[in-house]
Amino acid sequence: MKIPHKKFPKKVKPIRETEIYSIHDLIFLKNLNVSMTVLHPGKATSGHEHKKEEEVYVFFEGSGRMQLGEERFRVERGDIVLIKAGKFHKVFNTGKRDLVFLCIFEKYKGRGK
Repeated sequence: MKIPHKKFPKKVKPIRETEIYSIHDLIFLKNLNVSMTVLHPGKATSGHEHKKEEEVYVFFEGSGRMQLGEERFRVERGDIVLIKAGKFHKVFNTGKRDLVFLCIFEKYKGRGK
């Protein structure tokens, strides 16, 4: 049985790029988006929560810390973090190189095609 798949695009223009990070939308499914965040050394995301949507972060390069609710813990390549709806989350790059992670999330108003 062949499972449908889609390769990540080789080069994707960022949808948002600042001195803190760049965000690249990679894949759109009917109900899910896959985006990639490149968080620069010594920087942190602003942190946020989604009232109804769940999210998964998959870390590919670098190392740092993540805040999930009141808990803070180390993240590095190979880590997967499951984020329940309504849970505050924020990522800190405490390393010396970019921290790169995928965000897989349900579409919500303002994000997703």
